[in-house]
Amino acid sequence: MQQMKKLRWGVLGAGGIADRRTMPGMLQCANAELVAVMERDPDKASHLRDKYHARRAYTDDAQLVRDPEVDAVYIASPVYLHARQAMMAADAGKHILLEKPLALTAREGREVLAHCDARGVRVAAGLMMRFGACVGAMREAVRMGKIGDVVSVSAQFTCWYPDIQGAWRQEKSLGGGGTMMDMGIHVVDLIRFITGQEITQLAGMHGTNTFSYEVEDSACALLRLANGALCSLHANFNVPDPASDWRLSLYGTKGHLIGKNVIGQEDTGTVSALFLSEAGGYNARQDAKAPAPEILPVAFGNLYAREIERFGDAILFGTALDVPAEEALIAQEIIEAAYRSNDTGTIVSL
Repeated sequence: MQQMKKLRWGVLGAGGIADRRTMPGMLQCANAELVAVMERDPDKASHLRDKYHARRAYTDDAQLVRDPEVDAVYIASPVYLHARQAMMAADAGKHILLEKPLALTAREGREVLAHCDARGVRVAAGLMMRFGACVGAMREAVRMGKIGDVVSVSAQFTCWYPDIQGAWRQEKSLGGGGTMMDMGIHVVDLIRFITGQEITQLAGMHGTNTFSYEVEDSACALLRLANGALCSLHANFNVPDPASDWRLSLYGTKGHLIGKNVIGQEDTGTVSALFLSEAGGYNARQDAKAPAPEILPVAFGNLYAREIERFGDAILFGTALDVPAEEALIAQEIIEAAYRSNDTGTIVSL
């Protein structure tokens, strides 16, 4: 039997999300081989090499991207390093899976993509929630018109992220923003992905209400889609984890899709779906009995394994990327527009 082709990976910033999620997912992929890991601390780099049975450990990112046995680089380092590392990887001819946001600003992100395009390397964004089973089921239901025209979307994505000395996400110059840039960007992407609609107008508000770091710990936005549908988004760093209720719900002219725990780093959750054959007439008493919703059947898996596998197939066989980096760039431009809306007190058209 002929051995399956594998994409050989190097990981920059192998601690954090790479260690918790992406590299364990990578090990599940038949088309992936982890060749090298990089962390500044030599002991940590060696530990991660041994933990994931990689061939080499580096403490210097330039050495890893020059490794001739590495075909593609996964960049999970702090955001302020993304642009430099991505362009350096492109110069070495490596394809790139780049965590969101692509760079500190959308403008810098556009420069990164232009640089990579000029060198003929392909870049995908780490928007792994698109690979969720419930997210896929919601997107398909909308595509098939099962809830009619989408008229309203609501989302909430929160966590508890208190003051931590040295935490790069709590400094704007290192992370590009706070809870809206870190968490809200996923929701913005999912709204576009599931509905198939672009965001045309928005109003944003944010503040640092609970903690003392400079980026926002509380944020919300009202979004208008191209079809006129209105969406509300809440993203918080100041809601205790046990109190968090991650929801993404869509309402249409023929039903609804209420997703609970469909946002996050694990492929979990439920989608309560109500599909109506017709809306019916006006009921002045508002006492009609609603039909029982159904729970959409889905096949759960590993978000990160799906992400790595699909990226690998695209590179190995020359097919389209599932999440081209331009998608993350659009989401970042929307988040930046929400920041401008807050700062100017205006509604921003896109």
